[in-house]
Amino acid sequence: MKKQQLTAAILSALAAGTFCTAGTSSAAAAEEDATDLGETVVTAERVPTENMNTPADVEVVTAEDIEANHYADVAEALNHVNGVVMTNGASGNDQVVRIDGEERVVVLVDGERLNDDQGSMSRASATLTRIPSVKDIERIEVVKGAGSALYGSDAVGGVVNIITKKAKENRTEVDLNTGSWKSHNYELYNQGSDGGLSWTIAAGLQKRGDFYYKDQQGDTTRMDGSECSNNGVSLNLRQELADDQSVGLRFAHRTIDGGSPAYDTYGSYGPAGAFYSKNQQQIMNDVSVTYRFKEDTKLPGYLRYFNHYKATDFIGKFNTRMQGIDYQDGWRLDKNNKLVAGAEWHRSNSSNKVSGYEDKKITTTALYVQDSMHLADKWTLVPGLRMDHHSEFGTHWSPKVAINYRPDHDTKVYASWGRVFKAPTADDMYYTDAYMKGNPDLDPESGHVENIGISHVFTPGTSLDLSYFNSDLHDAIAWGPDSTGIWTSLNLNEEKKHGLTLSWKQRLSEQWSYDLGYTYLHTETDDAHAISTENYLKGNSMPNGYRIGLHYHQGPWKANLEGRMGSGLDETSYGDHHYAVFDFNTSYAATDQLTFYAKALNFTNQAYSRYAGWKYPAPGRFFQIGMTYTF
Repeated sequence: MKKQQLTAAILSALAAGTFCTAGTSSAAAAEEDATDLGETVVTAERVPTENMNTPADVEVVTAEDIEANHYADVAEALNHVNGVVMTNGASGNDQVVRIDGEERVVVLVDGERLNDDQGSMSRASATLTRIPSVKDIERIEVVKGAGSALYGSDAVGGVVNIITKKAKENRTEVDLNTGSWKSHNYELYNQGSDGGLSWTIAAGLQKRGDFYYKDQQGDTTRMDGSECSNNGVSLNLRQELADDQSVGLRFAHRTIDGGSPAYDTYGSYGPAGAFYSKNQQQIMNDVSVTYRFKEDTKLPGYLRYFNHYKATDFIGKFNTRMQGIDYQDGWRLDKNNKLVAGAEWHRSNSSNKVSGYEDKKITTTALYVQDSMHLADKWTLVPGLRMDHHSEFGTHWSPKVAINYRPDHDTKVYASWGRVFKAPTADDMYYTDAYMKGNPDLDPESGHVENIGISHVFTPGTSLDLSYFNSDLHDAIAWGPDSTGIWTSLNLNEEKKHGLTLSWKQRLSEQWSYDLGYTYLHTETDDAHAISTENYLKGNSMPNGYRIGLHYHQGPWKANLEGRMGSGLDETSYGDHHYAVFDFNTSYAATDQLTFYAKALNFTNQAYSRYAGWKYPAPGRFFQIGMTYTF
């Protein structure tokens, strides 16, 4: 109690100081905030900050990267970020991101949270299939390490923020492609402005037949029942109210039909002989309204209402609605001190008819504050504190402190420590069927995460990043079979992870560049219950991961070779002890408006299953040709 009172007093003092000093900012300070921000990232500190002054490991996938590689979706783009692994959910439709071996990751669109309270057997609670089209993405920021002080539960492994485009010109793009497994994709993207109103619209139709994969015996096999259609549309409207104010509307709709194969073909879903032939159907609707103020400054603010709905019809009917109100503002206390504070109210309504629970409500109210202090020319200290009040588990405090040292213009050394808190999902507590049983007596997951790293830019286009991470979670939640064979959710005593990531990028000439990456991960658990965590450990541990990329650009030609490799793997979870997957794409710009491209994914036809709740084989060799036309 004394600890909570002390923390509350600190938070109150910071908040009081914020409002007391907010009125002292001058017009000169406002003009300074409106200056050119240069090369910045916005996710790590919730406000625009120069990357080299940010005490975190941040990687960015730009719109140029997406266009050059003709990535089909966000999952394909993230697959080539060092330290990031994409997994398929139980249905094969859900795309789950894992950072440094951790599925507890927050996913945002323009700072708007996509995570909900239905996570099934995975620790992830957000799926990237909610994002309709990469055509509307300006950049993807990946922040590795705990972000719980600013972003709350789930931000144990890191944060993925998908930042959408602002209309800069009147332009329309059509993308048509076809490929293996009877796949056909049609996409339309339009952006424009008229006076103070601007918009972006993206729409896509995707169809695919059954895919093929390399099984553990080395044979190429068709995954029966994996055909699917995946259609979506998104709309972003923004109306300027003043030079630094606007109101925006974001709407995204996605429908998925199919992609639920006969799991017993791979021998992993349910008891022996179980066969679920029903295709999965999903509908996702996301809408939000955001009022932005102090735009294009170093301390922007916003007030947002959002409403996200997801309905799934598979073995049974599942649906969840997450709605909330978010507020954030920032103040410059002096020229070396800026403070950000915010408040959030989120409520989820979840139902799972196969499990017999209806309209389970979970409400979270949060306050957060973070102070970025430039102690000297080379040092930045960033303390932060978050208070979450959960309707099921009461009040929890998540402090964090990070420090950045910049010995010279091209080098940063950083370290951070943060407490984390993650409540069980609705499925963790209430899911019940013939083979699985949730646990309403679960305790929330809690612990701490540490990161330390160094980044150095040798020359423009040549850089080195090295980081070490460590996490220690108490009462970590895992699903596993009990003595009767029923899969259940229980708290482990402890789950520990540690590892490192190493990234090297170099531009050899105007035409050639390459990048290399290595990730090491070690996971161990202390299980106090009569469930088997063997599969949990095997699926969440990839001891050695490697990345390689080779890029060429000459005139109208572009070509990219990307490799993802792993070693020391568990054969039953990944298909082999090692794998090496290579993707290749090339494009030719026939005119300024017309581009032709071709892709070969996993052209070595490797067997590499990814584990996320249930084993699900990764697709084998895939070819695609397409064209884009802009007018």
